[in-house]
Amino acid sequence: MGMSMGGGSSGGRSRYRRANVMAEINVTPMVDVMLVLLIIFMVSAPLLTVGVPLDLPQTAAKSLDQDKEPLTLSVQLSGKVFLNNTEIAMDELVPKLKAITEARGGTDERIFVRGDTKVDYGTVMRVMGRLSAAGFKRVALVTEVEQGT
Repeated sequence: MGMSMGGGSSGGRSRYRRANVMAEINVTPMVDVMLVLLIIFMVSAPLLTVGVPLDLPQTAAKSLDQDKEPLTLSVQLSGKVFLNNTEIAMDELVPKLKAITEARGGTDERIFVRGDTKVDYGTVMRVMGRLSAAGFKRVALVTEVEQGT
């Protein structure tokens, strides 16, 4: 006289059966997070371009490839000269540039010169003349891409 533990032929397993594991990924939360990040980066990207406000001239030249942060000299309309984002006196320009290039480990450093569209030509040439006299050979002028007229 065999005793039956459960009802039916399953032998009592139906009561303890686990639900099937769902093998699908719910992508809705991931898409929501990605859209929020996209909006954040779209809003904050224009704010990351800080620097000396200049009205750069426009040319049709291609941009240069650069692998590290360049040294940038900016000449404002008022004649003030900035090294990256810091105002610098004309007499201190060459010694500071030499100190920075030596600290970076190379004298063959590229220096970008940005000049306002309406700045006096002589002021920009004075800056470039000092760079040339100090031995800096890789000096480039920065412009904006020319818009079709």
